[in-house]
Amino acid sequence: MSSTVGEAPPRRTATPPRHRPEPRRSSYRLGRWDLKYSPYLYVAPFFVLFGIFGLFPLLYTVYVSLFDYELLSGTREYAGLENYRELLVDAQFWNAAYNTVGIFLLSTVPQLIVALLLANLMNRQMRGRTLLRMGIVVPNITSVAAVGIIFALIFADRYGLVNWLLGSVGVDPVAWRDNRYASWLAIAFMVDWRWTGYNALIYLGAMQAIPKDLYESASLDGASAWRQFWQITVPLIRPTIVFTVIISTIGGFQIFTEPLMYGHGMIRGGAEHEFQTLAMYIYERTFTGNAEYGYGAAMSWLLFLMIVIFALINFALVRRSVKGEKK
Repeated sequence: MSSTVGEAPPRRTATPPRHRPEPRRSSYRLGRWDLKYSPYLYVAPFFVLFGIFGLFPLLYTVYVSLFDYELLSGTREYAGLENYRELLVDAQFWNAAYNTVGIFLLSTVPQLIVALLLANLMNRQMRGRTLLRMGIVVPNITSVAAVGIIFALIFADRYGLVNWLLGSVGVDPVAWRDNRYASWLAIAFMVDWRWTGYNALIYLGAMQAIPKDLYESASLDGASAWRQFWQITVPLIRPTIVFTVIISTIGGFQIFTEPLMYGHGMIRGGAEHEFQTLAMYIYERTFTGNAEYGYGAAMSWLLFLMIVIFALINFALVRRSVKGEKK
């Protein structure tokens, strides 16, 4: 019998830890690069297209406005700020600016007010609400050429529908194209008919985002529907209202097709330029007659600055309204 006293226990060999494969450095770098730079690649097409079709034409317009450039003859001489000096004393330019502002005010103010009231009506529970929403979009998707022809016939001087209705109640017919303010009114009706429904849908979308609890609480407190509209709806959709004002301003200052179709394609805007807008005058000086490309570029740049200034004013109003709501 052998003795086992004093024998050391067998030594266990430590098992080596499992080898964890290290991530590949190249794939790790690729992942970081994708996370860091891929968002810029996604938005890059927009900036490329904007640079080609937006920024470059804008800068090129500034460049051309510094030259006495005529398209037909091909002559181009450096003129500096001479086009802008001539522009400031051009009576026809200021006449077109006056017409543009007048048509803009006559069309935009009633348009947005009626659109706001229509949106409030469609936001209520009523029969035929879906049909009404579809119906107010139809004018906006109708061809502007067709709209212009129809309204030109409605406001025709001799056989127009409006003059016929005025004559039936003993009112003398109105010279809708020879009278400056009458032509403004006719064109404003055309613009309102096309764009009121579009703005109403924008307002409706903003109204539907308002919590219904606010209206229920106001009803319990005895607030009428009209009071709820002015004290709940209008303040909460104020940024949307300012947005539509900005968009309508941009479109109003660039109005071209409606007065052109109303005047049967006459770029002069009436015999005495009664309803010629800035866009029409820019087209007349740039692409007709001597085709003064440089002068037209100067007018386009000044029109752009007018729109930007008004847009910045409205942007400041938006920021102020948002800060007021946060307080």
